[in-house]
Amino acid sequence: MHSKHEIIRCERCNAAFECKANSYTKCQCNTVQLTLNETQYISENYDGCLCAKCLLEIQQEYREMVKSESF
Repeated sequence: MHSKHEIIRCERCNAAFECKANSYTKCQCNTVQLTLNETQYISENYDGCLCAKCLLEIQQEYREMVKSESF
C-alpha cells in the first residue's frame, strides 16, 4: 500500500517521518505550537522539515537563549 504522503528525513536528526504538507492539520509538526519568533529562529537555521521532537528541542533551546539574554 502506498502512502499519499511523502516519507522524509528530519534535517536535524535524520529521523524518518511522514510529511503531510498537503494535510497540514494532520502533520506531526502541527503538534508543536511555535511563536512567530520561534518559527523565524528555526527558519534562519534550517531549510527543510524537522520532526516534532527536534522542533520541541529547538523551541526549548530558543527559549533558554532568550531567557539568558534578558538578564
